[in-house]
Amino acid sequence: MAPSDFKNANIDEIVEQLTTDEAILLTAGVGFWHTHGVPRLNVPAIKVSDGPNGVRGNHFFMGTPAKCLPSATALGATFDPELIEIIGRKLLAEECKIKAASILLAPTCNIQRNPLGGRSFESFSEDPYLSGIIAAAYVNGVQSGGIATAIKHFVGNDKENDRMAYDSIISQRALREIYLMPFMLAQKLAKPWSFMTAYNRVNGTHVSENPFIIQDILRKEWGSDAAVMSDWFGVYSIDHAINAGLDLEMPGTNKWRTLDLMNRSIGSRKITVRTVKERARKVLELTQKCAAATPGILDGDQQEYTRESEEDKALMRRVASEAIVLLKNEGGLLPLKPKEQGVKKVAIVGGNAKAAVLSGGGSASLKPSYFISPYEGIVRALRENDPDVEITYSEGARSFKTLPTLEYDLLTKDGRPGWIGEWFAHENDDSMVPVEKAVRVQYIDETRMFISTSYPGGITKKWSLRLKGSLKPREKDTLYEFSLLSAGRAKLFVDDQPVIDNWTKQTRGDAFFGSGSTEEKGQFLLKAGVAHQIRVEYCNVRAPADEDLVEAIMDSNPGVRLGGADVQDADTLLDNAVQLAKDADAVIAVVGLNADWETEGYDRDTLALPGRTDELISKIVAANPKTIVVTQSGSSITLPWVDEVPVLVHSWYLGNATGEAIGDVLTGKVNPSGKLSLTFPKRLEDVPSHGHFHHEHGEVRYAEDLFVGYKHYHHRKIDPTFHFGEGLSYTTFTYSDLALSEPIYTNGDVSVTATLKLTNTGSVAGSETVQLYVTLPTTSELTHPPLQLKAFAKVKDLAPGNSETVSLSLDKYAVSYWEERIRRWVVERGEYRVRVGTSSAPKDLVLEKTLVLSKGFEWNGL
Repeated sequence: MAPSDFKNANIDEIVEQLTTDEAILLTAGVGFWHTHGVPRLNVPAIKVSDGPNGVRGNHFFMGTPAKCLPSATALGATFDPELIEIIGRKLLAEECKIKAASILLAPTCNIQRNPLGGRSFESFSEDPYLSGIIAAAYVNGVQSGGIATAIKHFVGNDKENDRMAYDSIISQRALREIYLMPFMLAQKLAKPWSFMTAYNRVNGTHVSENPFIIQDILRKEWGSDAAVMSDWFGVYSIDHAINAGLDLEMPGTNKWRTLDLMNRSIGSRKITVRTVKERARKVLELTQKCAAATPGILDGDQQEYTRESEEDKALMRRVASEAIVLLKNEGGLLPLKPKEQGVKKVAIVGGNAKAAVLSGGGSASLKPSYFISPYEGIVRALRENDPDVEITYSEGARSFKTLPTLEYDLLTKDGRPGWIGEWFAHENDDSMVPVEKAVRVQYIDETRMFISTSYPGGITKKWSLRLKGSLKPREKDTLYEFSLLSAGRAKLFVDDQPVIDNWTKQTRGDAFFGSGSTEEKGQFLLKAGVAHQIRVEYCNVRAPADEDLVEAIMDSNPGVRLGGADVQDADTLLDNAVQLAKDADAVIAVVGLNADWETEGYDRDTLALPGRTDELISKIVAANPKTIVVTQSGSSITLPWVDEVPVLVHSWYLGNATGEAIGDVLTGKVNPSGKLSLTFPKRLEDVPSHGHFHHEHGEVRYAEDLFVGYKHYHHRKIDPTFHFGEGLSYTTFTYSDLALSEPIYTNGDVSVTATLKLTNTGSVAGSETVQLYVTLPTTSELTHPPLQLKAFAKVKDLAPGNSETVSLSLDKYAVSYWEERIRRWVVERGEYRVRVGTSSAPKDLVLEKTLVLSKGFEWNGL
């Protein structure tokens, strides 16, 4: 019988036939990425894969190249649910199929409570309504393509430091109106097939053990039939999690739900066989949905493939370009058309211009099937306009946190980029002595190697890896700095000379999901024309550290990373860039963060750009007033030079098509239409959660309560650098004729339609996002945010001089608040203020009407 035949199975009969042990096995994974099958009953195992901005497949290490989409903040900046649904169906679902994965671990729709959060780039927005609408479109797109989603991280996982333990202390009203709202909207509009619980506690109880969240809210109140799985290693008990409704523990490595421990818990009456079978049933139901939706996956060869098409590349380029936000364009410097503007020489500067910055770090990272750097994309776009334009380049200021990886600087003996790895078993599981003959010899094309569980079979518990390659020869003698960090221990040799010892003793760090050491560095003089031999010795046993003497075995998270760069004088780098700027007719500076600064595993400690980047921008614009700044980051950054520069473009992390999209926008091939999905503050101290973002003895107090993001800035009358929803175009728009329909009350709901006229008053076609914000009545004793986004619509490709009537629908979600005393949503009678405009900035809310509701009511559920 084929695995896909499970789509016709009778779940009731299978649950009845399950032995206790089989039911137990179904409630936890196998390995890192699979559920458990029951061959006796023809129950197939299904495979999951990480998202949210692509489909990595089984392996962090030597993974199958894949499409990398823009970060979630960039997807949110499109304000385009229709486009998000298309990429979910056409790109993400199809990518899952060629990776043999039936469940995509995505989307992430936590709230960007603070831009310091390490995974902020993975979540769509600081606003719960925008987050929920985009999340629903994402889920609908992927699931209509036959792939299950696991919407995450349910709920309150809004920072990374101490994420397994901290307690998110949230008022019931803020929990409902802010943090649960994206999940609630996704459930109402898309019905995800599975939910993934957050690592953290919420109001005292870990979410994976929290019956109030899993059972009372998700299942009873919202009526969800989704399976609920843990985040990886996010289970901390047997009975609490089973009884709370957590169906599936992931992964199947170092798990709690073993046959021994589960049967002992049954025997001690901590849990019942009935409850275990209830959990197993939900896993079976999810498996059956997957078998019915895309039978070809389960019946296929289970191999992972990379496939590209020109259609896919065009779609990736489109979504990346539509995410880009134009924030300043004084003097009409953009679009940059060298031939028409008489620009003969363009200087490109900045540490991100030639760097491979396509995503944040952690679970979102993958090996891209292709990548176009900003430098490549900008050069191509400029030369399409003028093949003779002269282009110069300078790094200007370094922006990396750890030295760049070296996969393109190393060569194997046969000339391939990368190096050769030799895997060695040890004399026995407890020995530190490797045997002489390698278990496996492998070509490796990466020097950041999060090996995870992808080491060869037949190896001992403790094992070693030797990596060899040669550096590409330099044209002149060069002082070079290498770096080495590892989850395990490692040492570096150049021409058999020891350069870095991260083996004898280590300092613990944050890399490799908190298992790695800090970065150790060493310098070596490279001789001109010499292919120096590089060798790294690695073992999966940690070295002792001052703060931690335990030499733990890295069984599920071993890793090693080799980096390096020419030693450069910072002043000289800066001076070179300034001189190029002086000599050019225009300057494009590409600066920002990367996957080392924004990543799963730890939070940022500053909103500032790295190193001397801010100084670089100020000096460049002083040298050449025709300076265009392109920033790359997944979340907010501070921009102390913003008043000095005439042009600012924020590009987020854009995935494979990064350079193409930036080039398209800068040269006007695409008219920018992105809007900020989060607020850019002037300083860290202005952030709503500043002062109570970090945990104190494990408690994180959400003291800003409802006033998250732009709601705080309006409430406190604080001017940010850029408001939520801001974004310019190469054309202009006017808004007029706002009208509200009479409210219609039906079946515990209310509906109102807002209409207005949008006119393109510029000279080129453009797209505009119309945003509608609501202010609740002040008649109650409760405090409400001064405005809340409750509807938006993107009008696409409106021709110059043309107008379009825009309709925006409002329902009970637009006019409700959570009443803690009665645990219900409340709609009050009274006057509601409705404002419409181009962003949340007061100056941009150009239309206003009063909505009068003559009836109030209460509601629950969806």
